[in-house]
Amino acid sequence: MEAGLAFAQDSPPLSIICAAKIAGFTLTIDPSLASASAPTLYLGSVDFIHGINTILRYIARVATVSNFYGQDAIQAAHVDQWLEYAPVILSGSEFEASCSFLDRYLACRTLLVGYSLSIADIAVWSNIAGTGQRWESLRRSKKYQNLTRWFNSIAVDYAGTLDEVVAAYVGKRGIGKSPAPSLKAKVHDSKEHTSGPEIDLPGAKVGEVCVRFAPEPSGYLHIGHAKAGLLNKYFAERYKGRLIVRFDDTNPSKESNEFVENVLKDIDTMGIKYDTVTYTSDYFPKLMEMAESLIMQGKAYVDDTPREQMKDERASGLESKCRNNTVEENMSLWREMINGTESGMQCCVRGKLDMQDPNKSLRDPVYYRCNIDPHHRVGSKYKVYPTYDFACPFVDALEGATHALRSSEYHDRNAQYYRILQDMGLRRVEIYEFSRLNMVYTLLSKRKLLWFVQNKKVDDWTDPRFPTIQGIVRRGLKIEALIQFILEQGASKNLNLMEWDKLWTINKKIVDPVCARHTAVLKDQRVLLTLTNGPEESFIRILPRHKKYEGAGNKATTFTKRIWLEYADASVISTSQEVTLMDWGNAIIKEIKSENGTITQLVGELHLEGSVKLTKLKLTWLPDMEDLVSLSLVEFDFLITKKKLEENDDFVDYLNPCTRQETSALGDPNMRNLKQGEIIQLERKGYYRCDVPFIRQSKPIVLFAIPDGRQQALAN
Repeated sequence: MEAGLAFAQDSPPLSIICAAKIAGFTLTIDPSLASASAPTLYLGSVDFIHGINTILRYIARVATVSNFYGQDAIQAAHVDQWLEYAPVILSGSEFEASCSFLDRYLACRTLLVGYSLSIADIAVWSNIAGTGQRWESLRRSKKYQNLTRWFNSIAVDYAGTLDEVVAAYVGKRGIGKSPAPSLKAKVHDSKEHTSGPEIDLPGAKVGEVCVRFAPEPSGYLHIGHAKAGLLNKYFAERYKGRLIVRFDDTNPSKESNEFVENVLKDIDTMGIKYDTVTYTSDYFPKLMEMAESLIMQGKAYVDDTPREQMKDERASGLESKCRNNTVEENMSLWREMINGTESGMQCCVRGKLDMQDPNKSLRDPVYYRCNIDPHHRVGSKYKVYPTYDFACPFVDALEGATHALRSSEYHDRNAQYYRILQDMGLRRVEIYEFSRLNMVYTLLSKRKLLWFVQNKKVDDWTDPRFPTIQGIVRRGLKIEALIQFILEQGASKNLNLMEWDKLWTINKKIVDPVCARHTAVLKDQRVLLTLTNGPEESFIRILPRHKKYEGAGNKATTFTKRIWLEYADASVISTSQEVTLMDWGNAIIKEIKSENGTITQLVGELHLEGSVKLTKLKLTWLPDMEDLVSLSLVEFDFLITKKKLEENDDFVDYLNPCTRQETSALGDPNMRNLKQGEIIQLERKGYYRCDVPFIRQSKPIVLFAIPDGRQQALAN
């Protein structure tokens, strides 16, 4: 396709020229427009398109490049966001802060949107390249490794095309020839990796790796599962392999379709792309056949020893009286188990391994047990179900898994895993361990989390006090922060107790540069300030919702003669003091009225010619008007009071009596437009996520306080 591009000579639109080159556009260049003019794309004698982003969207829509404008409507919207972001953030004094933001965003992404090169990548890439030596010095410093990896990858993939553009308009030749390899190149030689989670899987070969993420559908995914899921995602992508999501649904008493649906939702939220979803229950017939085969071979037996006695015998290394049953006796009891008879319900199938082994997991572990509860997928078809330890190696081998990622809490059972595979006559699956993620003041046992739900200590599994993915996202955590937090730890095997503050600090750095600013005052703790020389009639100014991020949009601020201040601010003001009213200017307090020691009203006058640099107090304020919206500000605390529970601790003994606190406030009228899930900053109060948006004046907007890395306990 051919078109003419006119632009100002002092500001060539690199993003348009780069995008046109990649899309196969032939451009006739005309750098004759006046300085500061927006570029124009001429499509014929009459038709033309004006403005950088408009032209980029047009190119993306007509390009032959697959998914250049995203794969679907949602991805297209993300592309639009990046088009707005690129020229605003990647210019001026905030350039390095923008690089830091992009570096965090790209911590576990290959591209900005989806899995294909899009116009978003070209827009951001060209804006960075256009800074010339400024970016080159940062790139050489290796300060932003994720951003550099992304930049180099695009440069290498489109070396001839982008080199030509940059050389012509920036004067920096050889961008595509950087000695830093692209991500594609790095995977082939894992010994080159020196930072982040770049750790080898034993025996892994590019294109041949298959990993699996196998949660049990007995609850919602929590932050501990996130580590397992994201590491599986990482290795699958790094080795260009396959990722299977498999539900370990072998305990019908705990599992449900609700949990299956929400686990899949959480996986999607984390951006984990998988090749297929399977269920251990898909293999129940084959697992039963394998159990029977092991019984017939004398490698397993049926045991009716009472549970506590069996536990004691395993601890002491004593053989069960049933261990030497004949094959016929074992098969007879096995049939009783399958039929769920009274005698069968007293039995279990055990592997015949080694009752004297120092590793107690090898002391004849249980392979099958009876359960008459209906299964969420297969109903009451079965009365017997395999244990995780029996089913996991079998299904791993059958599904083609090459590596099984498991947390180090399973370390003592690794020998059991390999022994069971050997007895089954199946190929070896390599286990790769990583440390379990433990968080301070946090319970990660689904059994204990279920107790909170059942006893109505929380609303449900999505409660913001819960460590579930849905809980922490509802509290205001960005998934990008979670991913960065997890991948910073890599696949380390070191056991550690992690602080939440670190995660919330990462989150703050992500939300602060882009979230809108609004104003609120506490409803029961406010004082009226009357400005004697204030406007007789109120007026409105349109102000940015974020002074440094145009993408946050604008808000309408009303200026009136009577305004509300926080009582805490009023209490530290003295007569004749000059203060700054944020987004307005200075005022001098002339009179402070009080009753019984409580301040009831302030009187002052505007002093807009005063210097805001000389005042000590910078005050938020709201106009005294009927349109203010009601807010409910909600803060949360940990559910337990002990930093780390020991093995013998009963968590019920450490319940936190005060975990939720609500405060009524008034907010500026613009907050009527907040959407559920939107994150904002209330000036001088902190960050909040909108949980319930504006519905009607009588119903408050519910805002959840987002920790910023300096968590304070709630008052009892």
